[in-house]
Amino acid sequence: MSNHISRRDDVNPRDGEREHGDVTFADPTNKKYPIDSEEHVRAAWSYINKQANADKYDADEVETIKGRIKRAANKYDIEISDDH
Repeated sequence: MSNHISRRDDVNPRDGEREHGDVTFADPTNKKYPIDSEEHVRAAWSYINKQANADKYDADEVETIKGRIKRAANKYDIEISDDH
């Protein structure tokens, strides 16, 4: 699993920063999937598990994002399963 996530052409990272502020993102390159609160972690997990969202990334990138979300979930004592 690589930690690198490529810059997406369909997204402007400034939009994520503008909307969420200076927070931790599961995809910090594109400023997608904030994981700075319990609510954001739950939302990030839900969104990355939607096929239309996951399809915008390579399989390795999805695994990297999911790994970051899972680590954040542990921090907030959120139980999530791999099968969503």
